[in-house]
Amino acid sequence: MSTSSPAPDVFKVYKPSSGSSSLLANLPDVDLTPTAADIKAAQATLAARTQALVNAPLQLRAAREAEIKAKRDRWPETLIRIKFMDGTQLERSFPSTNKIRSVYAFVRGCLREDVQPIKFILYQPPKRDLKVSDPTVRDLTLAELQLAPSSILLLRFEDDQLNHAAVTAPLATAILSQAVELPIPKPVESVEPAGAKPSSNTTPTSSKTEPSKKIPKWLKIGQSKFRAQHRLDIANRIIHPQEK
Repeated sequence: MSTSSPAPDVFKVYKPSSGSSSLLANLPDVDLTPTAADIKAAQATLAARTQALVNAPLQLRAAREAEIKAKRDRWPETLIRIKFMDGTQLERSFPSTNKIRSVYAFVRGCLREDVQPIKFILYQPPKRDLKVSDPTVRDLTLAELQLAPSSILLLRFEDDQLNHAAVTAPLATAILSQAVELPIPKPVESVEPAGAKPSSNTTPTSSKTEPSKKIPKWLKIGQSKFRAQHRLDIANRIIHPQEK
């Protein structure tokens, strides 16, 4: 028996975005080479993460419960976005008190009938599998899993044929028909202070002025962030070459 699809007004579907691929094409290879500072930053991040895991059991139970309650009160809803290999994304809000099984049920209900019986795993890179079969995961709320207030989860099928970027997300036709373009953040426009005098170098605008060839500020910021993240990813692989 197939799982019924969720009501169309409680979730969103986004089409695969070509923005990341076009951004990569515009970046010179030299910008993607990790520097010594990048490797040092990656080491510091991994060390801090390891130390946090070591210190976690030392927290008093009352302190942990108080922290969880504070998060639950502050973020009663958790926005989860599930990303398929081809870039298609499903988005839905869940009560932060829900367990991970509710997210699995939602995703399975969106799949094609022939794909619903196939097992899949929701995970966070690099190696955090959120398996329902794992007692350290299934018994915790979304807030306790540190997924609140919002998180992006990737999806990996047991059938590897479905785990390729060239394969369209195996969602039900009714679900795919609702897909829209992923909203692009609007660039932040600079605002001159009130009473500021125009620059003496400013020239009147003319209809014959040639179109500007400058790269938009928002694109420069996006490229910079992409380059920095990519260098850190490479640095992590250098530090831990055994990780794929």
